[in-house]
Amino acid sequence: MPTSPAPDPFMEAAIAEARQGFAEGGLPIGSVLVCDGQVIGRGHNRRVQDGSVIHHAEMNCFENTGRQPAGVYPRCTLYSTLSPCHMCSGAMIHYGIKKCVVGENRTIMGAEDFLRSRDVEVTVVDSAECFQLMEAFIRKSPEIWKEDIGAYSLADGFAT
Repeated sequence: MPTSPAPDPFMEAAIAEARQGFAEGGLPIGSVLVCDGQVIGRGHNRRVQDGSVIHHAEMNCFENTGRQPAGVYPRCTLYSTLSPCHMCSGAMIHYGIKKCVVGENRTIMGAEDFLRSRDVEVTVVDSAECFQLMEAFIRKSPEIWKEDIGAYSLADGFAT
């Protein structure tokens, strides 16, 4: 009988961040930055909680990581529960991060093609839990989703 692969502890940490953001009334998107097998930063989308246009989960993760020597970033993998947007992807390129693990991209496709065009390895795990968290948020707060992303609901499709 086949067994399911063991859960990825780093994606699980990103999902925990997403859950925290949802519990705070914000978007359930989480991120962790991993270097040499250790989480060195974590964050979640705080756009609603802080009234911020910048604190997407990945940007909040970078902020919480703090200053690092330049040689650290190319050894890192960024985990995000949702496909990163162009702003967050640009930060990854700026710091030389070469790997990104995405929880899901069914809700919205971010800048994955841009990342790949800059030689970033992008792996999409298609996590049901990541998708379900976003689905629950969109159903609960469609006006916030529309404001942040520009789409009304899962049934309406998603504008980019």
